[in-house]
Amino acid sequence: MGEKTPDNSGNGADLRQTGALVSQVKLWFVREVLPLEPVLMRFLNRNWRNKAEIEDFRQEVYAQVLQAAEIKIPDRAKPFVLSAARNLLIDRIRREHIVSIEAVADLDVLGLAADEPGPDRSAMARDVLRKLQVALNRLPPRCREAVVLKRIEGLSRREIAGRMDITEQTVADHVAHGMRVLADTLYDDLADKGEGR
Repeated sequence: MGEKTPDNSGNGADLRQTGALVSQVKLWFVREVLPLEPVLMRFLNRNWRNKAEIEDFRQEVYAQVLQAAEIKIPDRAKPFVLSAARNLLIDRIRREHIVSIEAVADLDVLGLAADEPGPDRSAMARDVLRKLQVALNRLPPRCREAVVLKRIEGLSRREIAGRMDITEQTVADHVAHGMRVLADTLYDDLADKGEGR
């Protein structure tokens, strides 16, 4: 698609179409995206340690969402906004070489450079993340799905219950069981190595 330019015939139809599209995007943003701010902020707070950067992340997410909506307004705003937020966090992790179990289970997936300080610490961290990924993969499928939706995607119990077509209590049970298994896996491994200091 080329840039819209004013029509020289004097009717200004292209400008009106462009203005109508911008108005549509703005209306969609106010109606569909802004009400998701509590969900977005909860997701960002759960997945980023430096709380001073959260407001900036929110603004970057909004800017990306608006830019993408100018091309095509997404059918479902919530998954689109959360996906934009997740991608933004992953990009920042790649740039800053920050490793968080909530953000990534396997460093090799991100293609991070191995020039981090302390090769022994880096190797241990990768080993722990791989073991947690293995433990996550061993969870029953519905339990794993609930843990991923809650702890990685940051959805509420109600949202998970709706998506999985189960009760909120069942979601809570799945998440509690999954987190116990993951914690036990990590704790048992550290105890076996005598590292549970």
